[in-house]
Amino acid sequence: MTTRVKICCISSTDEAKMAISYGASALGLVANMPSGPGVISDEMILSIAKIVPPSVSTFMLTSETSAEQIITHHKRTLTNTIQIVDELKEGTYEAIRKALPAIKIVQVIHVIDEKTIDEAVKLSTFVDALLLDSGNPNLAIKELGGTGRVHNWALSKKIVEQSKVPVFLAGGLTADNVRQAIEEVQPFGLDLCSGVRTDKKLDPYKLEKFFENVFK
Repeated sequence: MTTRVKICCISSTDEAKMAISYGASALGLVANMPSGPGVISDEMILSIAKIVPPSVSTFMLTSETSAEQIITHHKRTLTNTIQIVDELKEGTYEAIRKALPAIKIVQVIHVIDEKTIDEAVKLSTFVDALLLDSGNPNLAIKELGGTGRVHNWALSKKIVEQSKVPVFLAGGLTADNVRQAIEEVQPFGLDLCSGVRTDKKLDPYKLEKFFENVFK
């Protein structure tokens, strides 16, 4: 099975086109966040989503924590996927699905310890995919992704084995460690931001090396 690659923190239509040209099958579009890189306006997310071909997924990263606010947020951006980066605290996934039946729902799980495995497996019954990242939502200023840190892949592998839906792996991925990540975790997809950037801009050389190592 070909490993899917999602390039996150896309900041413009030019970056979107570049990522797709190198082989990205999904793009991450970061809306307002308490911390982390790549934040763009909802208007820019909408502009990018409109030019992306149907074969490529557009993920809106939202830090909203209520189903009602997530639905409202999505209507401003019209991506084909919603990536919920924090815990859903009010409302249900079912409410989101009922309001937006054509839209995929991806829940981010921040891999911290063994308890994360049970949480991830439980949530996998409600969503279309999980995305395992290295943030820490328990800090005073929440880290909800984009840390550039690798987490414990042994925990991620257990989640992949037990999850009822496909799993993306994120956190500190680069051209140098991506083969190891694929072999050790065997995720459905990979997700990265800083690993293919130089001075916060997409780097064609790093993109080329990354995709070479994914597909070799």
